[in-house]
Amino acid sequence: MPAYLLLLVAVLSRVVPHPGWLNFTAVGGALLYFGARRSWREMLAPLAALMATDFYLTIFSYGYAFRWQDYLPTWMWYAAAMALGQILLSSRTTLPRFAAAVVLGPTSFFVLSNFAVWMTSGMYARTASGLLTCFVAALPFYRNDLLSTGIVAGLAFGVPVLVRRIQQTRSAAVAGATPR
Repeated sequence: MPAYLLLLVAVLSRVVPHPGWLNFTAVGGALLYFGARRSWREMLAPLAALMATDFYLTIFSYGYAFRWQDYLPTWMWYAAAMALGQILLSSRTTLPRFAAAVVLGPTSFFVLSNFAVWMTSGMYARTASGLLTCFVAALPFYRNDLLSTGIVAGLAFGVPVLVRRIQQTRSAAVAGATPR
C-alpha cells in the first residue's frame, strides 16, 4: 500500500502547480520505491498512471498536441527506474545500494531525455557542441531531480527503518524495566 500511496504523491507532484521548482517531483523516488517493494507484474500500474499524467499535462497544462512518439524515452525510463529499484533495492537495501540507485535514476533520465531532445527537437545543432549546450541547459533540472529523488526515496526507505528502531528501543527499555 505505501508504494501505491507514494505513486499518488508522484502524480500529484507533477499535476499540482509548483512554479520555480524546476522539476522537483516525487517521480524518481516513487519509481525506485515501487520497483523495490512491488512485483514485476504490478509495475504496469505506475507506468500507466504516469503515461496518463504525461498526456494530461501535454494537452491541458501545456496546450500542445500529444505525440506519443515524443514520450517513448520518458516511458522507457519509467520502466527502467522501477527495474533499477527492483534490482538494487528489493532484496537488500544498504546505504551504498541506495546511494547508487538515487544517483543512477536521475542521471539516466538526464542523459536519456536530453539526448532525445537534442536528437529530435531541432532546438540544438546536431553537433557535439549542440549536445553539450543541451546538457548544460538542463543542469538545473538535473540538480533538482537528484535532490527530489534523494529526499523522496530517503523518506520512503528511511522512515520505516527509523520507526522500527524506535519500536525496538522502546521494547528493549520496557523489557529491561519490568520486574522479574
